[in-house]
Amino acid sequence: MLNFDLTVEDIREPLPSFSKEQAEQKIRMAEDAWNMQNPEKISTAYSLDSQWRNRDVFLKGRAEIVSFLTAKWQKENQYRLIKELWAYSDDHIAVRFTYEWHDDQGQWYRSYGNENWAFNERGLMQARHASINDVAISEDERLFHWPLGRRPDDHQGLTELGL
Repeated sequence: MLNFDLTVEDIREPLPSFSKEQAEQKIRMAEDAWNMQNPEKISTAYSLDSQWRNRDVFLKGRAEIVSFLTAKWQKENQYRLIKELWAYSDDHIAVRFTYEWHDDQGQWYRSYGNENWAFNERGLMQARHASINDVAISEDERLFHWPLGRRPDDHQGLTELGL
């Protein structure tokens, strides 16, 4: 596994002020990263002092993000995520998303949510606010069947799937 310097803030293009195409690019980059499930790499897309609210959990900084994501994917097995643009402006992007996963007992879930993102001038996310609801589903209700990792380009998005 590659090591990432969690103390350095790189520049992450595209940079604010976002066009629609740039907002969609930022979203797909985030989706791809989360589907690869590498907490250290993911954390470098956030500012050093990034603040999160994820459901009822409040985090600050990359170390807490890494710890949170590591624990998340120990619980959420076979995780597959799709994100979609909801709205955007200068340095903010609103995203709706759905992901599917199962717990250690084999119960499948579809998690629905939205995120509000704020970016700094370096293109790093400095704030993330996520609201998420989990719905138990049967295995035959699953819609996300690609191999673990990046969602294939030809896989339907949320709108096309009726989600």
